[in-house]
Amino acid sequence: MYSDRRHARSLWMRPFFYACLLVVFAMLSYHPALAQSAARKIKNRVEPQYPDLARKNNISGSARVELVVATDGKVKDVKVLGGNPVLVQAAVAAVMKWKYEPATEETIIVVKFDFNP
Repeated sequence: MYSDRRHARSLWMRPFFYACLLVVFAMLSYHPALAQSAARKIKNRVEPQYPDLARKNNISGSARVELVVATDGKVKDVKVLGGNPVLVQAAVAAVMKWKYEPATEETIIVVKFDFNP
């Protein structure tokens, strides 16, 4: 009888154990570059142009991109996270012209653009 109660308790504790394990993993996987992104100020921001092809075809929506900003403030790399390819192309062209204030480390910033005709 005692062994049955101990087994039932361990089944009840299992989700709690996994939740604690997840919290510990999240705390250990903290990345300082992600925390810096809010503190990094933009010096030169170029807005994306609504593409003529999108206007002709009545395409609207959003485009999400991830920027890697170098220590000197220039956009080093752009990764597409989602959106219509026509709109994404305009977003990438614009963010490559952006300039941020210099910092001691590279920064990762996620940007979302909404395109409406």
